[in-house]
Amino acid sequence: MAEDGAVTLYNNTAITDAKKNSFSIKVAMAQMLRGGAILQVSTLSQAKIAEEAGACCLVLTEPNCQGISRMPEPSLIKQIKRAVSVPVIARSRIGHFVEAQILERVGVDYIDESEVLAIADEDNFINKHNFRCPFVCGCKNLGEALRRVREGAAMIRTQGDLLGTGNIAETVKNVRSVIGEIRVLNNMDEDEVFAFSKKIAAPYDLVAQTKQMGRLPVVHFAAGGIVTPADAALMMQLGCDGVFVGSEVFDNCSDPYKRVRGIVEAVRHYNDPHVLVENSCGLEEEMAGLNVSEERMEQIHKTIPSFLVPLINVYVDGQWKKELQCKNSSHHCRALLKRQDHVRSCSLWGTMHG
Repeated sequence: MAEDGAVTLYNNTAITDAKKNSFSIKVAMAQMLRGGAILQVSTLSQAKIAEEAGACCLVLTEPNCQGISRMPEPSLIKQIKRAVSVPVIARSRIGHFVEAQILERVGVDYIDESEVLAIADEDNFINKHNFRCPFVCGCKNLGEALRRVREGAAMIRTQGDLLGTGNIAETVKNVRSVIGEIRVLNNMDEDEVFAFSKKIAAPYDLVAQTKQMGRLPVVHFAAGGIVTPADAALMMQLGCDGVFVGSEVFDNCSDPYKRVRGIVEAVRHYNDPHVLVENSCGLEEEMAGLNVSEERMEQIHKTIPSFLVPLINVYVDGQWKKELQCKNSSHHCRALLKRQDHVRSCSLWGTMHG
């Protein structure tokens, strides 16, 4: 057994040492980002704009990624780290601990074990106690969040929309789910906590700690569909410690600095309506590129990795129809795509193989 309850699984094959950074130190490093906006960037120019606009951290992604999405190119990470002074997060695939080892060696400040990328291991997550770097992990409910914390995550990211449509509905739903379950837990008797931890499939000690603190034991951010100052302030008022902002805020925009700066200010002053009004004014033209039109949905679908393509069912006007069945994919995953048909005002849903 390693210090702080971490089990070293990879023994001498691991190039990281669990003793160098205890879990409490990694949690404290993640706390430094609290109350800020983390911007997703894919180019050096975007990174500089985000830093100038006041982003507390940057998430690096591969530009124009086609097919299987993987960790960013190490040379891009080094280039951006030399150019900016804010911390840098890089994404690794779920379960791909070698990608995490490479990213740590390159010198990133945080690693995001992200469901946005392709999944390397469908059954297992990375044992994050084996790394010096703090890890960020996604969740959609309290049980999933606490399981990731037990694995060593120093920050939890409640994930919503993954397609870059600017739709915040899924994010709101998942944030309310996490916060609501914590509220239910706070009102429980001590005797009921055992059954509750079993119900949500989370470690009892972390469930008890969450009840005692009245919040998650690590920093809690929201991600997905946050593209306006109002969206960012909504997440903060719901109880999040900060927000992740996708790279779509840089798309089709004449003044990306103004858009990013407005979101940063909204996070910092989320309870001040005067600041929110000031930063929301004049953004109609800037946000035009984020409207979910037919052309934009077609553009989004072209950028979806190949393993997300095969739809096996559609849900139209209250009925499931197998009209979009395609060839089976070798990558088993679940996702849900939703598009609002503006002509007939009906909902169209699709589920994918796996």
